[in-house]
Amino acid sequence: MLDESCEVVSLDVPVRDSFEATATAIGTRGRRAVYVGYSMGGRLALRLALDRPDLVQGLVLVSSTAGIAEPDARADRVVADETLAESVERDGVDTFLERWLAQPLFATVPSGAAGLAERRGLSASYIAHCLRVLGAGAMDPMWDRLAELEMPIALVTGTTDAKYEKLALTMLERMRGDAVHVRLDGGHALPLEQPAVLGGFVASFADRHR
Repeated sequence: MLDESCEVVSLDVPVRDSFEATATAIGTRGRRAVYVGYSMGGRLALRLALDRPDLVQGLVLVSSTAGIAEPDARADRVVADETLAESVERDGVDTFLERWLAQPLFATVPSGAAGLAERRGLSASYIAHCLRVLGAGAMDPMWDRLAELEMPIALVTGTTDAKYEKLALTMLERMRGDAVHVRLDGGHALPLEQPAVLGGFVASFADRHR
């Protein structure tokens, strides 16, 4: 449905030396568009919208957040992500993904979900880079800047993902423009759990705001 109604460009997350530089590079490749990001991709899309609002016609953030506000919690996350980065470098991608997807956060992801095979093609060094440079602890939190956003925004969460629904509602309270919270049946990993439903929503959002 999405491909039928929109020109869809899938942007790989480039390797850069900072979270901000990575977001800028994504905007350079994507140019002016409606940006859709899930989890880490949502944080990058949000950073792009703040730094280059001229490039972002609309924003769909799926199961995402504006970062970790508390400095101590942010520091703890950096340590945790470094441990994960070392584990993927030591044990390999397959073992890392098995442990990662065993988290309660992904309990509702179907075992044969589309996209899992592609993730096994990622290199250990790339995953480690993403953990170290693009993790929620490595980035500056964006909560205090959410009121700057003027483009249409949809914050999408799964009906059983209470943690990220709370984060989305807190983000919504700080946004002053055309922002909405949308709940879709499912958990945290909506692109894997409900690809058709999510794609249909994105198509309708892009059609309204492009």
